Amino acid sequence: MTAENIVNRETDVLVIGAGGAGMSAALAASQAGSRVIMTDRSLVGRGGATIMAQMTVAVALGEQTPDDWRNHYADTLKAGRGLCSEPLARLLCESGIDAIRLMDSWGTGWARSDGHLTQVQAPGHDRPRCVYVDYLNTGPAVAKTLRTQVAHDDNIERYGDLLVLELLVEQGRACGAVALNLTTGHPVIIRAGAVIVATGGLTRLYRRNSASLNMGGDGYALALRAGARLIDMEFVQFFPIGHLAPRLVGFDPIMWDPFRYKLGGRLLNGLGEEFVEKYGHSNEGYTITRDAATYAILKEVEAGRGSPAGGAYLSFQHVPEETLRKAFGPIIDKLAANGIDLTKSPIEVAPIAHYHMGGIRVEVDMSTDVPGLYAAGEAVGGANGANRLSGNAITEAVSFGLQAGRSASAHAADAKAVEARRALELAGPTLARLEPAPQDGESPNVAALIARLQALMQDYVGPFRNEEGLQHALGELQVLKAELGEVLPGDGGPQDPVRLDALDLHNMLLVAEAVTRSALARRESRGAHQRDDFPGMDDAWTLNQTLALDKGQWRLDTEPVRRLETPVEIPAAGGTEYEGQA
Repeated sequence: MTAENIVNRETDVLVIGAGGAGMSAALAASQAGSRVIMTDRSLVGRGGATIMAQMTVAVALGEQTPDDWRNHYADTLKAGRGLCSEPLARLLCESGIDAIRLMDSWGTGWARSDGHLTQVQAPGHDRPRCVYVDYLNTGPAVAKTLRTQVAHDDNIERYGDLLVLELLVEQGRACGAVALNLTTGHPVIIRAGAVIVATGGLTRLYRRNSASLNMGGDGYALALRAGARLIDMEFVQFFPIGHLAPRLVGFDPIMWDPFRYKLGGRLLNGLGEEFVEKYGHSNEGYTITRDAATYAILKEVEAGRGSPAGGAYLSFQHVPEETLRKAFGPIIDKLAANGIDLTKSPIEVAPIAHYHMGGIRVEVDMSTDVPGLYAAGEAVGGANGANRLSGNAITEAVSFGLQAGRSASAHAADAKAVEARRALELAGPTLARLEPAPQDGESPNVAALIARLQALMQDYVGPFRNEEGLQHALGELQVLKAELGEVLPGDGGPQDPVRLDALDLHNMLLVAEAVTRSALARRESRGAHQRDDFPGMDDAWTLNQTLALDKGQWRLDTEPVRRLETPVEIPAAGGTEYEGQA
């Protein structure tokens, strides 16, 4: 590859990922005085999870009901089943207030009633706490707000269609990245004083998922190979009521939560019976958390009491048509165009991979084990423990993004950029890998391999796991890795889909192995991690697992759950009774 085909850029802070967390990080770094380059493998500000979010944002504003960030914090810890990093959970809940008010000042358009932001109750919260724009447009409105701010910031350079392949590390310090311009097929080297990974989660690993195509765990793989640790990788959250049947076109599969928030849809098994009470949860209102609802639905299916398509029924037949139309008028008409009349028949729902509680291990300033490397949003692990509280995702994305941007800017101010020649040397192995190479035999069908990986993870590393299945998954991951091989297929030209799939699959296989190894090691059931062979929580496992690559070998360790030096006192106002941190 000739030098003239290699684009070279230099900046203070490099942000990888341009969803809610990445854009927030870029804005904060710029406002702190740094030059910023923000990259995304799709369109800047139009990829990732934030723009897909349809529902609500949890934040203790107290606009309609008295509230305090400490009550939100208590609910977050309770949902996390004892594994939340308390410093990170506190940052999310306390700084989230200023973050969401900042979004309001930027014109997000949060719904209001009588001059106050409207707040509704979501599962796992002790009171109405969640704001929204409208029930199916919150994420797009947040993304548009951030995108507008970024577009008006002259300190932020934006590059879409840029896939980051590796981080550059010099003497143990992150100093940039090497990327592939998907439009031209040419490599790009970016030198930076600090790097922020804001690439989202890993739910593309699963056959049934609510993710965009860029949620295959890229950031986790980048951080691992750069020398950072991951944490809590076994905890993959399945959204319990993802749409299953009948066929629904033009809607997000997780669209039914707003209906349940507002109208109280009934979960029924295939016999038409309400069932969540069988599993120790109240059936009053919509209070059951996501991990518990997922467990209940799948256990009914396992017992032969599922709906025809293999899930549960969600029924709104008890809701008068005028009530449905008052709440969701235009949507009711769109559903009718799909042949769905909620007053006459239920729809079928089933758990769908939706979010990842694990990720890159960070300190409260969003720094990783690698100096100069930071993370934000869903790329971060630890804040949500074994199960994320409903509504915390966008709060986490914005608040953690702002913190990462400030921290990275401060680091970059004292960091000397690596010289261009040295950056080229560091990028050498990655550039060599991109060179066209002769194929030994027929090229693998990479798209088929991705489908096999997704089926493997769904069937053996999904909501229910056991040792036999996890060991089988580890073995099959090695088979897939061997079939893929190390030589990149495709010609490497512009928008080469075969090569892109291969690059993705290398990362996906690495991250899938991290999830599987962590799940195999945790010999209990807790939150989103359910072991058929180890049912129930075990106090001995009230600890976090970390995972690293050491000279190409996995290193799995445990560490105590990080606690605050001074415990937070939880107010009892509003009738809240805090049940403790475990």
